[in-house]
Amino acid sequence: MSTDTAADNQTKTERDSRLQAQFDEIRRGRRIRWLLTGLGITVVLFFFYNALYTTELFQADLPRYFPAFLDALTDYFPFLDFSAFPFVDPGGFGQYWSFIQERNLIYNSSADLTDPSTGGPFALFGVAGLTLAMGFAGTILGFPLALLFGILGSERVMPFPFNFLFRGVMSSIRAIPALVWALIYVPLGGLGPATAVLAIATDTVGNLGRLYTDELEEVEDGPIEAMRTTGASRPQTIVFGMLSQVTTPFIAWTLYIFEINVRIAVTLGIIGGGGLGLILSVQQKLFNFTNMMATILVIIVLIISVEMFSQRVRSRLRADESPEGLLTLLLGFPRRMAESLTK
Repeated sequence: MSTDTAADNQTKTERDSRLQAQFDEIRRGRRIRWLLTGLGITVVLFFFYNALYTTELFQADLPRYFPAFLDALTDYFPFLDFSAFPFVDPGGFGQYWSFIQERNLIYNSSADLTDPSTGGPFALFGVAGLTLAMGFAGTILGFPLALLFGILGSERVMPFPFNFLFRGVMSSIRAIPALVWALIYVPLGGLGPATAVLAIATDTVGNLGRLYTDELEEVEDGPIEAMRTTGASRPQTIVFGMLSQVTTPFIAWTLYIFEINVRIAVTLGIIGGGGLGLILSVQQKLFNFTNMMATILVIIVLIISVEMFSQRVRSRLRADESPEGLLTLLLGFPRRMAESLTK
């Protein structure tokens, strides 16, 4: 009996020792994690401080200029009047509209829809039409090479490693933002809408071509094998066995790139590419903040309209994609405009 009790005590002691060892291991691992977390936060804060100093944020003396910034806000939003309730002066909206009408930012009543030399149908939308035309022309110009590189970049069409030659070209194009492409093309066409269109077209080749390649990698093998069993040639297999499966996704991705290109057209206008971006840049240099805000409102209307059109069409083409609401598009507008600077 005493032997059994001693054995039970020994077993309990061993079990307690194992549990204690496990608890000690957990506490040790927790301390290590806290130590690594603290070290990581310290490193991030160190680089954050140096980044702020490098960008001269500490030397900017922002509090000194904050009153001037508040004065500028009253120019940005002339309809705000805090001297009387309800703090809104309807006449301020009239300042926006008078500038929009004066510069034909969103509508040109004298446009000739049948004369391409004056812009044709795009001229009807004034300066916004020029921005829209830049995005549309760049998308169409870049589409053929995007389709060619997208097809040849797929391993299902071009064997490894030759397909990586085309993938490499598309990756190189994507690595350079459209803004830089516009600067590269300045010696070719000067600084204007033509240069912006070339930059957008080049950017389209890289972005749209890669999307095409990714779609081709996901096609089903069944139609391809069926075409081969009928004795179809290699080009026929590619066209009827592969491309026939991705026609709808290709159209949807092209529309998606088109809406991105319209945003890029706005950013290229800021460096002299024409359109709404150029108007915005000129008014900023003149410190006409009310006119700047009027131009920004037109940009928002243009971008949201293009996105709503694109998303409605894409939602009909793709059953798994639902269009976003107007409020969602408005709230996400700053983020999408910022992203277009790097595309």
